[in-house]
Amino acid sequence: MACEQWRGKLDLYLDGELAEEEAGELAAHLRGCASCAGDVLDRVQLKRAVKIAGKRYEPSAALRSRIARGARVESGSLGWRWRLAGVAALILLAAAAAANFYAGRERAARQRVYSELADLHVATLASATPVDVVSSDRHTVKPWFQGRIPFTFNLPELQGSEFTLVGGRVTYLEQTPGAHLIYQIRKHQISVFIFQERGGLPGFAGSVVNALSFNVESWTQNGLRYFAVGDASADDIRGLSRLLKSAR
Repeated sequence: MACEQWRGKLDLYLDGELAEEEAGELAAHLRGCASCAGDVLDRVQLKRAVKIAGKRYEPSAALRSRIARGARVESGSLGWRWRLAGVAALILLAAAAAANFYAGRERAARQRVYSELADLHVATLASATPVDVVSSDRHTVKPWFQGRIPFTFNLPELQGSEFTLVGGRVTYLEQTPGAHLIYQIRKHQISVFIFQERGGLPGFAGSVVNALSFNVESWTQNGLRYFAVGDASADDIRGLSRLLKSAR
C-alpha cells in the first residue's frame, strides 16, 4: 500500500515539487523499499539522458557567432537578390515595351502594304487597259513575264474550277517589280500579286484577313511572296489561293 501511495509522487519528488514534510517521508520510504528506490533510479537516469541529449548539440558561442555572421551575409545577399530582381523586372518591362513597339511597327508596315496593294487593285480595275497580256491560257501569260521581272512562277490549271485567268501586267511594290495577275470568279475580280520574298516586307498572316474593305490572303512559297486581294468572299479567296499553292 505504501508503494502505491508514493509511486505517483516520484516525479514530483525528483523535481523538488513535494512539500518538505512529504518529501522527508518519501525519502524514508525509499531507504527501506528497494522497488521504489529502483524506480527512482530509473527515472533519474532517464532524466539525465534526456538532459544530456538536449545539450549534446547545443551550439557553442563560436558557432553561434558564425551563424550570426552568416545570417548578416545572407541578409545582404537577399538585398542583392531583390536589387537583381528589380533589374530583371526593368529588363522585362523594357523588352515588353520594345516588343510592343516593334509589333506596332509591324502592324503599321502591314497596313501600308495592304493599302498599297488595294490601291493597285482598284487602279488596275479602273483602267481602260487593266492587263498588258490578255489571255486565259497560263502557258501564254507565264512566258510573257520572262525578262520583265527577275523571277519565275507557276500558274495553276483552272479547268474544272469557277476561276478564269484574265491576264497580267508588271507592277511594283515599294519600288520592287512583281507580277500582277487578274482572275475572275462570277462578277468579282481578284488581283494576285507575286513578289520576291525579301527582308523589307513585313510578316503577314496566313489566313484571309479583311483590309480596307477587301479580303486578303498572303503566303510565302518557293522564295516568293503571294497576295490575293479582292472583294470576292473569303471562301473564294481561299479557293484561288489553294489553286496557286498547288500550281506546278
